[in-house]
Amino acid sequence: MALIQIGLVDKTKKISPTLMHEAAAALNVQVVQDLPQHWPISATVQYLPSTTHIPAGVWPVFLVAKLPPGEGGFHMDKHNQPYAEVIASPTSEEWTIDASHEILEMLVDPYGNRMQSSLSIKIQGNSVVDDDAQFNYLVESADPCEADNYGYSIQGIQVSDFITPHFYDRVSAVGVKYSFTGAITRPRGILPGGYISYVNLETDQWEQILWVDPNSAPQLRQLGPAGNAKSLRMWIDGQMANLHPDRASRSAANASAAAANQAKRANLAKIAALRGSLYGS
Repeated sequence: MALIQIGLVDKTKKISPTLMHEAAAALNVQVVQDLPQHWPISATVQYLPSTTHIPAGVWPVFLVAKLPPGEGGFHMDKHNQPYAEVIASPTSEEWTIDASHEILEMLVDPYGNRMQSSLSIKIQGNSVVDDDAQFNYLVESADPCEADNYGYSIQGIQVSDFITPHFYDRVSAVGVKYSFTGAITRPRGILPGGYISYVNLETDQWEQILWVDPNSAPQLRQLGPAGNAKSLRMWIDGQMANLHPDRASRSAANASAAAANQAKRANLAKIAALRGSLYGS
C-alpha cells in the first residue's frame, strides 16, 4: 500500500507557524492512527512552510482567506493530482475541522467517484429512515457527520468525525461503529448539519438529502443526471453551490449548532483520554 503524503500550506500567511505545526501533528495522528482502524489507507500529514514549493507527489491542502461560492473542498490539478482548499482565519481555530474533513475525503476517495450500493433512505417527518429500494451512494467520508459539534480533539486540535465502511451495512448491529466517534448510531444515518448524495436507481437521477438546521426537517434536493462528469464529487459540489451555503456560512448561521458545539467540547477530554489509554500517549 503506497504512502500518501498530505501537505498543509498556509496561503493566508496569517496563521501562526506554531499552530500550523500543531494542526499538522494532530491531523497526522488522525490519518496514521484513527483512519486506518476502519479504512485501509496509509498516509501522513506535514506542515509545508513554503506556499510556492510543493514537493513532488504531495497532495496539498491550501489554507486561504476566502473562496468563491461553491469552490471549497478538494479538486484535481492539471496533472490529475488531488488538492484541497480550506478557508482559514487567524481569529478562529475551527478551520482545523474543515482541513480534517477535506483530508479524510481526499484519502478515502481521491477522485470523487467512489460508489457504494446500499438500502435506500427517505425523509420521514424530522428524520431520515430506511426505505425498501436500493441507492448507489457517493462515498463522502465526512459529509454525513460534518457539523463542527460532532468533531473530536487530538492534542487540543479539533478534527472532523468520519464514517466507517459499516455506514453502508444493510442492518444495524450491536457494537458496530458507523462513525469514528460513534455519533452516527446506525447505517446511512445523517446528523444535523450533514448531508448524503446518491443515485436513485428508479429514476437514474442524482439526489441529496441535506440537513442544514437541526431545528427543522431534512430537505431533499434534486440534482439531476451527472452525464460524463470527470469527478462526481466536484460535479455535485457545483450543482449544490447555489442550493445551500458553504460550511463556514452554515456554522455562522446555525446558532443552535454553535451552542451544541460548546457542550460537545466539554466531553472531548474524555475522548482524548480514551485515545491515550489505547495508544499509550
